[in-house]
Amino acid sequence: MADLPASVDVVVSGAGAGGLAAARALGATGLRVLVLDRQRVPGPTAKGEILQPESIRVLDEWRALDALRAGDARPVDRLAIRDHTGAELLAIDYAELPGPYRQVFCADYADLREAIGRSLPGTVEVRHGVRVTGALRDDAGRVAGVRVAGGRGDGGAEVRARLVVAADGMSSALRKDAGIAVDRDEYPHRLLAFDVAEADVDAELSAYRTGRGLCLVYPLPGRRCRLYVQVRPDEFRASGTAELDRWCDALLAQVPAIAPLAGPLRASLHRRQLFAVHRLRAHRLAVPGLALVGESAHAVHPMAAQGVNSSLADAEALAAALDRETGVDAALESYQEARGPRLDHIATVSHNAARMITALSGAPRLLGARMMRRTAANPRLLRRTAGNLSGTDVRPLTFVDRLYQLGLLVDRNAGTTDRARPGVK
Repeated sequence: MADLPASVDVVVSGAGAGGLAAARALGATGLRVLVLDRQRVPGPTAKGEILQPESIRVLDEWRALDALRAGDARPVDRLAIRDHTGAELLAIDYAELPGPYRQVFCADYADLREAIGRSLPGTVEVRHGVRVTGALRDDAGRVAGVRVAGGRGDGGAEVRARLVVAADGMSSALRKDAGIAVDRDEYPHRLLAFDVAEADVDAELSAYRTGRGLCLVYPLPGRRCRLYVQVRPDEFRASGTAELDRWCDALLAQVPAIAPLAGPLRASLHRRQLFAVHRLRAHRLAVPGLALVGESAHAVHPMAAQGVNSSLADAEALAAALDRETGVDAALESYQEARGPRLDHIATVSHNAARMITALSGAPRLLGARMMRRTAANPRLLRRTAGNLSGTDVRPLTFVDRLYQLGLLVDRNAGTTDRARPGVK
């Protein structure tokens, strides 16, 4: 710990995609940034693999996109919601988006971290194996740095900074230390993630709406694909080979659309991760001296693929606020004002999308089916949904739009555009 700098401009706690993005954006403004992460070697995880077009823009501007392409990131042209047989219920064509970024990229999370890491300016230093335990405060109570845990025979250290960025996940120690409250709810299901090798799938995000809930399939680098399967909290306890095979037989019978994956899936059953799924929203994004970025501030259901994309947008917005304002705390207030409403919108979009697909019975499932049918038949609502999901043209659906989705009103402008679109390259 003795070789840590005593002070820097910014300390970032967490070297996931959100923390590295914050370091990249802030370091580019000339600030000296120190990134600290408790993991010595980041482990593999099924997260942050779907990069929406607005994130592609950010990564392109940071000169990180070429590294992702070199890692065989898979371009995807559309998102489709399908039934258990594969029949299309609703589709979003990214080619119809405004602007030059009209694809999703599917990449390994490790490749995304590496791509952002390679783009870091010389003003950024990253240290692994260093655990941040809490925030330092000055005499006025303002966050003024961090405390870090010591190793063997080491009492720990302190690093002072004008700004501390908490990018340390949903259980953020810094957020708790700063006294920022959160609303956190767990969905009544879990997701089982499979890394399926030797699988050739279409260039599509395919969300199957089935009797068991969500099955989500998308391509990954190296002729692989990701398969998410919705399971009950007490459902998946299979451990032996025979039990796993029986579970797989039942899944393939329930979702015949994924039958082409049967062989590769069976060979990949050992590569699985089981996740609880949460909604989380911090009551504030900042207090004097400290900003929250990524999952320390917000988490949404993976169905809408907004998690890591929101983290990159947080980083860009925080750096823009610091570049625009004369003082750090004024910039943090500006960051709160700019990002708060957008994150509320993302939370609503993600939750509504998740309920449409994951509800198993009752009014939520019936309403979800109706809303999908009405949206699929309304080109204007499809374009607005595409803009919201992609981040390229964000305009929340109005109360009247919701009535159109439910079929309670007739949209006489369904075939028109909301406004003139910019030139598409």
